[in-house]
Amino acid sequence: MKLGIIGGGAWGTALAQVAASGGEDTLLWALETEVVESINARHENTTFLAGIPLSPAIRATSDLAELDACDAWLVVTPAQHMRAVLGSAPDCDKPLVLCSKGIEEQSGALLHHVARECCPQAQIAVLSGPTFAHEVARGLPTAVTLAAEDGDLARQLRERIARPTFRIYVSDDVAGAEIGGAVKNVLAIACGVVEGKGLGQNARAALIARGFAEMTRFGLARGARAETLAGLSGLGDLVLTCSSTSSRNFSLGVGLGQGKPAAELLADRRTVAEGAFTAPVLREAAADAGVDMPVAEAVCALLDGANVRDVVGALLARPLTREGQ
Repeated sequence: MKLGIIGGGAWGTALAQVAASGGEDTLLWALETEVVESINARHENTTFLAGIPLSPAIRATSDLAELDACDAWLVVTPAQHMRAVLGSAPDCDKPLVLCSKGIEEQSGALLHHVARECCPQAQIAVLSGPTFAHEVARGLPTAVTLAAEDGDLARQLRERIARPTFRIYVSDDVAGAEIGGAVKNVLAIACGVVEGKGLGQNARAALIARGFAEMTRFGLARGARAETLAGLSGLGDLVLTCSSTSSRNFSLGVGLGQGKPAAELLADRRTVAEGAFTAPVLREAAADAGVDMPVAEAVCALLDGANVRDVVGALLARPLTREGQ
């Protein structure tokens, strides 16, 4: 099975490295010509993943039509650009593995719904879990969830992609795998605020726990299973991105906690902090589902320019309730 990677950012490049392990020919599509040139000429993505040698089995292209020769695509575009990229693909009836994390801003749709609208004949899978790109590209160990409604497809993809240091656990809970990856980005911003504001490790641990309760409530309301949300694509990814400045969303939150304007922080980034786009969509979707998500609402307020002290104070002043509510 020849894999094509759509997206030449850090995560797309890291997945190409995994796919090319053992000398498997892998084709990576990137929008940026400098990325294509760097990978093909120097076997390095100097723009998004500098300093990590890439397998010579990876070839990059800026022509999306070339990926038609691949048997399956790993789609690693930013969530808000997935519709446009898939819509411009000349032939997308092959299996699509969605590796981005977010909710589409314009429609409020989960990404597997977006992919089905763009490519109605394609089989859809979702790959998600605790994966910092630079660690995956270096071959450091992790484990992920690969979710697909078609169990045979999930097992075929696992056989092709899995490596000793890239363990894959299959699931049929596509919605659960997606929701965990989307919600954790918003919660990571909140944990970054705790860090930037200097509120301490106790506060961050409490926020992770209460944020996970929000993720679970929302996920169950949208048809996800609790065990998926408590697994690699939910809790596992949440713990990772809420604990390190290697997370773009956590770093954004640190800046907000230090009192910097959201517009300034987002304008200064070449890479995308998806949680900033997901937060307002998540707030609306939670309200429609009747789900209380005060942490997500607080992140929205901060992104809208609210004072950090006021937002934190409002969270701490919420009525005390029973555990599990």
